[in-house]
Amino acid sequence: MRTEQEVMDLILDVAKADERIRAVLLVGSRANPHVPKDVYQDYDITYFVQDMTPFYNNPEWVEERFGKPLIMQMPETMRNPMGDGNFNYMMIYPDGVRIDLSFVGSRYVDDGEPAVILLDKDKGRGFLPPQVVPNYRYWHIRPPSPLFFYSCCNNFWWCLNNVAKGIARDELPYVMNMLNVWVRSELHEMINWYIGTLHGFNLTTGKEGKYIKRYLPPGLYAQYMATFCGSDYDDVWAAVDAMCDLFHTLALAVAFHFGFTYRQEEEEGMREYIRMVKGQARSTPSTAGR
Repeated sequence: MRTEQEVMDLILDVAKADERIRAVLLVGSRANPHVPKDVYQDYDITYFVQDMTPFYNNPEWVEERFGKPLIMQMPETMRNPMGDGNFNYMMIYPDGVRIDLSFVGSRYVDDGEPAVILLDKDKGRGFLPPQVVPNYRYWHIRPPSPLFFYSCCNNFWWCLNNVAKGIARDELPYVMNMLNVWVRSELHEMINWYIGTLHGFNLTTGKEGKYIKRYLPPGLYAQYMATFCGSDYDDVWAAVDAMCDLFHTLALAVAFHFGFTYRQEEEEGMREYIRMVKGQARSTPSTAGR
């Protein structure tokens, strides 16, 4: 695999050789020194150009300069494009390097995401300001308000009714979607808040909670791992139970920390509903799992 310096040199050499490319910006994890470095990090690069036409939907131009990738994705040529006039090439190369290369024809808008200026041919008088001040708080956990805390709790318990009904109806795809998208997202929210109460809110658990293991105490992380399951319905029920127990523990701790009210009656009501549906499902041979 090419080194970071080799890839950066290529990115800058291409930009320096083309006068139409006026500035180069690095964003994403490589622009944030607080993110651990590894060989799997993407190179999230933005080329600011005077005229988008030569760079829009022109993979041949990119391949001539960066090489032919193993696979390329161009979101603007696919379903549901952004349609903002910009164009992005996402590429994985034979040595494992991934480059996400965006072409932008408008002035940079600082949205708070960490960014590093790699090249500015116009020295602050063109697409980029004289400097971009990284804001590492962009991805930090935000403390909940009472409304957000209640909404998280209520939606976590409410959505479990769909998981239970899906098991009873032998609708495995629906069950897995409800459990791992809707319910788990609320669990992750509560995990984030709990981690904030332990370590402060000037940190991030990463996209989809990928850094959760770093911050949860080992015992709680073991409980979290138990919330994942296979397709056997007994395993799914066990994962539901693990989710409920973990959420209860975390929610009580977060409520105590912030002085919020935890509505125990909502939890008890859904646990009673789950027990009822589970009993009915087990008594019906056609929904006994896989």
